[in-house]
Amino acid sequence: MCILSVMPHVITSPCIGTKDQACTEVCPVECIYDAGEMFLIQPDECIDCGACVPACPVSAIFPEEDVPAGEEEYIVKNRAFFGL
Repeated sequence: MCILSVMPHVITSPCIGTKDQACTEVCPVECIYDAGEMFLIQPDECIDCGACVPACPVSAIFPEEDVPAGEEEYIVKNRAFFGL
């Protein structure tokens, strides 16, 4: 049986092409990685402090359970990028 990791926070489509580094600058554990077209959060490293959420100038970061409708693919994309 496969157990999926909980994604404390997920970065969604508004980050694509923007990649403002404000979120990376406030992250106390440096768990936000450059994934090419956008940043992604490593769930096993994230301490769920939420500092990145208000720092994001394009409002792209959400707790997994609050990811807006139509943006769920970014939960999958985040898991795949980190091999989860």
